[in-house]
Amino acid sequence: MGQTASAYEQLIERFVTWAQTQPDIRAAIIVGSQARIDRPADEWSDLDIVVIATDPKRYLSRTNWLENIGNPWITFLERTGTGNEKERRVLFEGGLDVDFALLPKRKVQLLIQLLRFRKRFPRLFRLLPRGTARQIMQGAADFSKVLRRGTRVLLDKDGIAAHLTLITAEALPPRPPTPNKFLEVINDFWYHAVWTAKKLQRGELWTAKACSDSYMKWLLLRMIEWHARTTNGWDYDIWHSGRFLEQWADPRIVGGLLDAFAHYDEDDVWCALLATMDLFRWLSIETAERLSYPYPTVADERATELVRTYVTEKT
Repeated sequence: MGQTASAYEQLIERFVTWAQTQPDIRAAIIVGSQARIDRPADEWSDLDIVVIATDPKRYLSRTNWLENIGNPWITFLERTGTGNEKERRVLFEGGLDVDFALLPKRKVQLLIQLLRFRKRFPRLFRLLPRGTARQIMQGAADFSKVLRRGTRVLLDKDGIAAHLTLITAEALPPRPPTPNKFLEVINDFWYHAVWTAKKLQRGELWTAKACSDSYMKWLLLRMIEWHARTTNGWDYDIWHSGRFLEQWADPRIVGGLLDAFAHYDEDDVWCALLATMDLFRWLSIETAERLSYPYPTVADERATELVRTYVTEKT
């Protein structure tokens, strides 16, 4: 075991010792790289702990409890990647990075009970209002995204962890985008290509670069994901938020991205914007063909014409 791994294990031991003494903490589960077999943790990995508590706000609103686990250097709150909950992110002494996702016990228990009811009485479950049923299944899908790559139970005072397989079994299978959703992403991209060019013309370099290298790149990522799955099947593992993209995306994409990000320089942002447009175009056309969806050629041509006009006017 390496020095970093050993330091994390010691931190985990201190957390478990402390959590056992806290009546409101009912379960704690490691997720993410520290629990994965596929692409397991390395020396740069963080530690993700899902904490199920009766009063999560206590740990979200205070920080003094962290001193029972280690010496916190930096801590702040942000929303979890899925499920719209909150987590406390902490950088402990030595650079140990820990995310504590705080979930209310009643919410987790209710989800488990509803899924058990669905499994036992599927016909009755279908009688629920469509919005309610969709909310339940979306909650299960969100939680499943966190759990499905592996878990390591640290604490389970009420047997909640024993029902985790019920949640992971409810992962929603990936599906192709609807024609309307596909078109929305493409039109959104081309609209913002023109928008970015106008900001550059006005001299708003920060705003233009932020749109080209952030907002438009998330739309590009969506198309990269669809492209990968139309190529390899809809159960193809694309990870999330672009993680390990260099391993699962088409090699042509990885090559195209070399020119798609800019320095904080007006000419470079123009070049990166045009490179991003070129990359998005062939990706979208190939993906549309594989989905048997029409590609909005007119939107592409009009937006591209405008952007290239602004480039010419600049010079």
